[in-house]
Amino acid sequence: CAYFAKDCNKDFEGEIYVAGVVHEECFEGIAARKISTAVKPDYVVIGECSELNLKIGQRGRGEIVVETFGKPAHSANPDKGINAVYKMATVIQEINKLEPPVHPVLGKGILELVDIKSAPYPGASVVPEYCRATYDRRLLVGETMESVIKPLQELAQKLMENDSQMKIKVSYSVGKEKCYTGNTIEGERFFPGWLYEKDDEFTKIAYEGLKSVGLNPEITQYSFCTNGSHYAGEAKIPTVGFGPSRENLAHTIDEHIEIEQLIKGTEGYYGILKSLYKK
Repeated sequence: CAYFAKDCNKDFEGEIYVAGVVHEECFEGIAARKISTAVKPDYVVIGECSELNLKIGQRGRGEIVVETFGKPAHSANPDKGINAVYKMATVIQEINKLEPPVHPVLGKGILELVDIKSAPYPGASVVPEYCRATYDRRLLVGETMESVIKPLQELAQKLMENDSQMKIKVSYSVGKEKCYTGNTIEGERFFPGWLYEKDDEFTKIAYEGLKSVGLNPEITQYSFCTNGSHYAGEAKIPTVGFGPSRENLAHTIDEHIEIEQLIKGTEGYYGILKSLYKK
């Protein structure tokens, strides 16, 4: 951005902002909401790694919590209690039978169990009275908080009607993270999917800009969730993703960016800006 501004003597129609967003990995879009409110951008380029390709969409992510409630008892007399883990085992089996929705481009709206906890813990000689399972749900374009959680709530209701001892609650996980400033951000973990067409205006502008600096990008979609969940999914701001390095290196022990990719990435950002602000 600095090179572009210098080369054109800041003589271009518009403003350029570079945003560093806190806790993006935990909250794909929560902090970005503050940025779009303050800046009100017309276009957004997400700097997530794309191996110098142009990304025009992604599945979103929802974190769903399923809770079962039992009755504590001494494990020597389990019939006096209700084991919440056994109840959860039944719930999990039934959830596994649900058919995920499918999008022709983004694929399946996967629902995957990612953790399970019981209480009390440790539970020496105690029948657990509580169990909590967390599911990661990959979201497709057009899905809402209500439409995603409805099948699980309906399943829970059916199971409770068939078993008088079954008590289930289904909800979205609420996260809270402390920022380096000391401020705390909080929100439900629901980050929408989004997808643009190859012939959308900003997609073509970005593609032409990348081609103008000698890159030959493919137009694809991210395999993971990004801040595009807010910018494109919630705020409906024209958005693309472009960045150096490979997606499969992100969030790994040896995460890195190849120097050649980094250099070409800076050239790519220059090209997008030049294409957007051409006179």
